[in-house]
Amino acid sequence: MTVLALDLGTARTRLLLSGSTAIKERPSECGDPGARRWPVRHGMVADMPGCARLVRTALGDAVSERHPPLERVLVGVPVAASRLDRRAAYAAVSSAARCRVTIVEEPLAAAVGCGVDIADPRPRLLLDAGAGIAEAVVIRAGEIADAGAVQVAVGDPAEGTGCPPYARERVVAMVADLIARIPAALRATTRQQGLLITGGGARDPELARKLCAELRITVSPAADPANATVRGLACLLSTVEHRTPGTSAIGRKDVDDDHQ
Repeated sequence: MTVLALDLGTARTRLLLSGSTAIKERPSECGDPGARRWPVRHGMVADMPGCARLVRTALGDAVSERHPPLERVLVGVPVAASRLDRRAAYAAVSSAARCRVTIVEEPLAAAVGCGVDIADPRPRLLLDAGAGIAEAVVIRAGEIADAGAVQVAVGDPAEGTGCPPYARERVVAMVADLIARIPAALRATTRQQGLLITGGGARDPELARKLCAELRITVSPAADPANATVRGLACLLSTVEHRTPGTSAIGRKDVDDDHQ
């Protein structure tokens, strides 16, 4: 059985096959060299045909002829993605991979990729700061209990990832609002756990410093922040295979791949 974890980022696309530890990575672009297209914007599919072309190219790089046909792809989407956004991701990936597709909320996958016990009933804060979008979530008992998001304007995604300086204040305010919404009985426990940062923004020391100083909370950048989501998706592959037939999403808004 060949199953694939797929992280479709605004700037970079990462893939990891089941049974492998080698992450394949490429720019999230398609088209001819003189006419590049970036089909993923703010972490969401903005150009469905272009995204399908991107996925087909990435699959060609990652899956050789000696591999059996793909049976399932786990693909991450932002928590902020609407049902329409999730269906667009589903449609683009399924048309390229021609197999079952499961949608997973990226911050949840990133937490798993960092070794967080997402089943823990104690709330855990995570900030996934990537190119195009930064999302802060509260994870509790295997689910995302609450979330906030800030979209980041990106000119050319090839220029870099992470949190631009102008967006840091917005990100800090977004995380502060999220913490304020945590029930009072759980807030102290949540703060004691600290804030984990994944994505390109985890490599921005100024963002971590501002979060720590203004929120008075311990901030811990992930050890391998850029690959946290795809590693987490890979860890969830076996979990998905044991889910009840007919369900095809891990998160709060399901997209059923048996009823498209």
